[in-house]
Amino acid sequence: MKYIDDTICACATSGSGAISVIRVCGPDTFAVADKVITLKSGTVSACSGYTLRFGKFHSFGNPEEEIDEVLVSIFRNPHSYTGEDSVEISCHASGYIVKSILENLVRSGARIAEPGEFTRRAFIGGKMDLAQAEAVADLIAAQSEAAHRVAVSQLKGEYSCELKRLRDKLLELTALLELELDFGDEDVEFADRTALYSLLDEALAHIDRLASSFSDGNAVKNGIPVAIVGEVNSGKSTLLNALIGEERAIVSDIPGTTRDTIEETMTIDGLLYRLIDTAGLRQTEDTIEKIGIRRAWQKLSEADVVIALLDGTVPSTESAGTLTEISSRLEPHQTLVAVTNKTDLSPALNGTLGISARTGVGIDDLKKAVAASQAGRFSQDNTLVTNLRHYEALVRAAENLRTVREGLDTSLPTDLVAEDLRAAISELNSIFGDSMSASESAASSSAASAASVIDFKAITDLIFSRFCIGK
Repeated sequence: MKYIDDTICACATSGSGAISVIRVCGPDTFAVADKVITLKSGTVSACSGYTLRFGKFHSFGNPEEEIDEVLVSIFRNPHSYTGEDSVEISCHASGYIVKSILENLVRSGARIAEPGEFTRRAFIGGKMDLAQAEAVADLIAAQSEAAHRVAVSQLKGEYSCELKRLRDKLLELTALLELELDFGDEDVEFADRTALYSLLDEALAHIDRLASSFSDGNAVKNGIPVAIVGEVNSGKSTLLNALIGEERAIVSDIPGTTRDTIEETMTIDGLLYRLIDTAGLRQTEDTIEKIGIRRAWQKLSEADVVIALLDGTVPSTESAGTLTEISSRLEPHQTLVAVTNKTDLSPALNGTLGISARTGVGIDDLKKAVAASQAGRFSQDNTLVTNLRHYEALVRAAENLRTVREGLDTSLPTDLVAEDLRAAISELNSIFGDSMSASESAASSSAASAASVIDFKAITDLIFSRFCIGK
C-alpha cells in the first residue's frame, strides 16, 4: 500500500441522501483541488484551515464544463482527521456526480483510496492509536446506545490509556530486572520481590478482569442473544414477528414449520438484543426436523436469555414438562423468562408471564421482563473489551505474567523472568499499536524498549482491510 507520500480521494458517505461528501487528503490536496474547483474569490490553496467555501466543481482542464456546485471544507495539517492537508467536498448525491468528481480528482493527481486508508493514515500520523482506529469502525457499526457509548469511550482513548498505564508499570519492573542482569556478578537485586509479587498480582487481576469483560462487550457490540424455545405450534415465530414489529418469520398452523433458526434484532432501553427463533421441540422421525431441534438446543446453550414459550391451549402437565426440560439445560449465567402464549384463548400458567403474540397483548411486558433480566449488567464505569483481537492478546499477556510468577516462585534466572515480562508488554502494545515514544524509550532499558517494538504490518493490514472505502 502507498500512503503519506501521495494524495488520495474517496466518497466518505454511503447510502441514499441529498448530499455526498468526498474526502481528499495528502501533500498535494490543495493543488489537486485548485485544478477542478473554482471559488467565488481566491483559491483553495489560499484558504485558511477550518473554513467552508462555496465553489463550482468542473472538469479537469475545462473550467467551462461545470459538474456541480459544491461546498468545500478546508483543513490544514496537522488539524485534520489524518493530520495531513485535507478538503471535504459536499456535492449533490447523484451517482453520476460523485463518479465524475472522483474521476476528475484522479485526473488532477489524486488516486482512489483503499479501504480504511484515511483511518490508517490517521494511525500512522499519530492522530490515534490502533485501538482507537478500530473504535472508528465500531462507532460506524454501532446499532444501539450502549454500543455507541463503548465505541466513543474507546475512540477517546480511555481504554488505551488504561492499558498504557498497566504497560508502563510492567516496563518499570522489566527495566529493574534488566539492570540486575548488568550487575549479575555482584549478586544485586534492584527489584524488590515483595513489590514485584504485589504488582504482578495487581496486573494479572486487571488483565483478567478486562478479558472476562469480553462476553459482555461482545453482547453490547453484536446484541444480547435471546433464544425463543418451546414446543411446536406454541407461537414462537408469531412472537418473533410481534417483538420486531414485522412479518419476518413464516407463521403456519402446520407443526414443524420452522426447521432452522431465524435471527433478528430489537433495541430495548439502549441495548441491542439478538432474537433467535428456533425449531419447535417434539419427538419426530423427520431427519431435517431433527437437525432443526438439535440446533434449537444449541442456540439455547449459547443464549444469555431464554424465553421458554408455552402453549396455553395444551394440558398444563405437558407445558410443565416442557418448562422443566428447558430449565434443566440452563447454565447459572443464563436467564429464563417463562411465558404462556395464547392467553386470548386460555389463562396463563402459574408463575409465567401471560401474552398473546397474535393480538399483541403482553408483548410490552415481555420486553420489560427481558430488559429487567439484564439490569445492572453493563456498568458505564467498567471498561468493556469488544474486540476479539484485543481479548486474545489479553489472554496471552495474562499467561505470560503467570509464567513470570511461576518463575519467581521457582527462582528462575532473572533473564528468563524478564523475557516473559517483555512478552506480556508486547501483547499489550499489540492492542494499541504503540512502538513507544523517544522519551519512553530513553527512560527504560534497551531490552525493555525492544519488547514494545512489534511488526504490526500483518495486524494493520487485516484491520484496515475491513473498513469501508472512504473511512
